Amino acid sequence: MASVTKRRPKGQVSGENIVTEAAWMYYHEGLNQTEIAGQLGVSRATVVNYLQEAKERGYVRISLAEKVFTNHKLALELREHFNLAAAYVVPDGTGDEERALMRVAHGAADWLPSLLSSGDNLGVSWGRTIYEVAEAMEETQTEGVTVSQLVGSMATPYGFTTEICSAHMAQRLGAKCINLHAPAVLSNPDLAARLRNEPTIRKQIDALSHCNKAVFAAGSANHESHIVSSGVATHSDLDWYVDQGATGVLCGRFIDDQGQSIPGELDDRMIGVELDKLFGLDMGLLVSVGEDKVVPMLSAIAGGYVTHVVTNNRTAAAMLSVAKER
Repeated sequence: MASVTKRRPKGQVSGENIVTEAAWMYYHEGLNQTEIAGQLGVSRATVVNYLQEAKERGYVRISLAEKVFTNHKLALELREHFNLAAAYVVPDGTGDEERALMRVAHGAADWLPSLLSSGDNLGVSWGRTIYEVAEAMEETQTEGVTVSQLVGSMATPYGFTTEICSAHMAQRLGAKCINLHAPAVLSNPDLAARLRNEPTIRKQIDALSHCNKAVFAAGSANHESHIVSSGVATHSDLDWYVDQGATGVLCGRFIDDQGQSIPGELDDRMIGVELDKLFGLDMGLLVSVGEDKVVPMLSAIAGGYVTHVVTNNRTAAAMLSVAKER
């Protein structure tokens, strides 16, 4: 039970100070909302509003200890079975696929800053999952970190462009950002080759060779895949790559069940990182969730691109089950 102290005269604390006062009393002194209301001379509902305002202004940051998610049974099993550096597995909850995605995105957003060090060059992929990771991150200051956009620009059905993922993540991290100012895919290979050789674009592509860490999601190789809905690949492109053995998509490139890139006509028209640049990095953070992502995730891990994984309990269990059956 919290100790009771003298009630502060009403009006003694006001304006912005009352918001920080309420937050301090709640998070540091351990007083409940009713006790805070009594001391500040306001209603309990007003205290609730003060605490919400403190969060919205960034005065309060709430985080859970990462060991809760990296040291429990499923996380340790993923790490051991797939020879990962670490895995971060969040609870499933009772929500739908949308809520599951948001939980995993928030988990990655909480974990990622602790995986970065001064001098790192972080390559950032695209797609809904990576966008939500960037949006969920708290603003922090990382010393000497550079963020590089891994895939050229492409509008998505979710209302954001590719460069938003890298730009927002850089902003949240307080990092330098190198965007790739070119489309993800062009109409013909010759045009793509000429654009890749433009000095400005060439410099931006060359910067991708200096990435020592990356964050990406695994895409599914089906007709509902983001790579089709975003316009990077057509339905006929997808069918062709699946016929060649494609089981997933990584940074806009189709991969087989061993994580090997499947060369094809689409690759000659793309502007973005080539998969060999993602092999053997200091950190390859794979953030994905869902039954349809299990095989693509296993393919990305098999290819040697992944050192760290963020997912939920159900997906982690499915990954282990499928892998053990192979």
